[in-house]
Amino acid sequence: MAARAGTGVFAPGGCAAGVRVTNKYGDPWSRDESILALYLYCQIPFAKTKANNPEVIRLARLIGRTPASVARKLGNFGAFDPLLARRGISGLTHTGTALREIWEEFRDRWDALVEESSRLLQALSAPAHESVGRGSSEDEGIIALPKMPIGPSEREATVFVRVFQSFFRRAVLASYESACCICGLDIPALLVASHIKPWTSDESTRANPENGLSLCAIHDRAFDRGLIGVSKELRVVVCPTIISSKQRFVQIALVDFDTRPLRMPTRFPPREEFLAWHRESIFGRYARSS
Repeated sequence: MAARAGTGVFAPGGCAAGVRVTNKYGDPWSRDESILALYLYCQIPFAKTKANNPEVIRLARLIGRTPASVARKLGNFGAFDPLLARRGISGLTHTGTALREIWEEFRDRWDALVEESSRLLQALSAPAHESVGRGSSEDEGIIALPKMPIGPSEREATVFVRVFQSFFRRAVLASYESACCICGLDIPALLVASHIKPWTSDESTRANPENGLSLCAIHDRAFDRGLIGVSKELRVVVCPTIISSKQRFVQIALVDFDTRPLRMPTRFPPREEFLAWHRESIFGRYARSS
């Protein structure tokens, strides 16, 4: 027999084992809870926004909701995602005005989403080593919470830079389903969430997943050094100097991908204005300097 809501006992039915049912059953979601749900939504593949996902379970515990409730909220955000819509995926369409307002508020204010979510997690008193979910061996988890320092603002800024970097990596890799968008390599330890436009040249882009590509280590380095670029048609363009190379490895690793289409992400497609900046400012730099 499933437990009644608000009794504080474990429900053997629709909830994951060990998740306590709280008296929030049926209560409207608060703005803060919805912000944390959006933060998580951005960092896991849409196909994994399920109640049995460990990341979903951990967030549910933090905010006192059931995993099923959190999964539904993630599905609600999917209804606003234009790339999902183009793939014929509608998400859960029964959404409220407040949820859409949150989506629109943070859609191009990724730094604000990261900062607000980090402060909300801190307010929930999650231990510094805790996170919602666990990623690969080199990741701390989906919703990471470094301990916020008390003292000079520079130290807090340093912490937030790490949080921005963590969010960006997870959002980009989740969007590309942890595979290189050029060659398809799918070993997370060899993947880089590569900024198209370096955030050192435009700080407002540092956490924007649409300013990112999931690249293997070789293609990340080649992209960063201007050996390869991306055309307006979203095809790989290899620098002419590299194409003329006679080395077999160079041909296999780089030249053979010339004119091939990028593997497109499930969400957060690369924005043309960032790709155009890379073509104008970075691509071909190797040829110009050699």
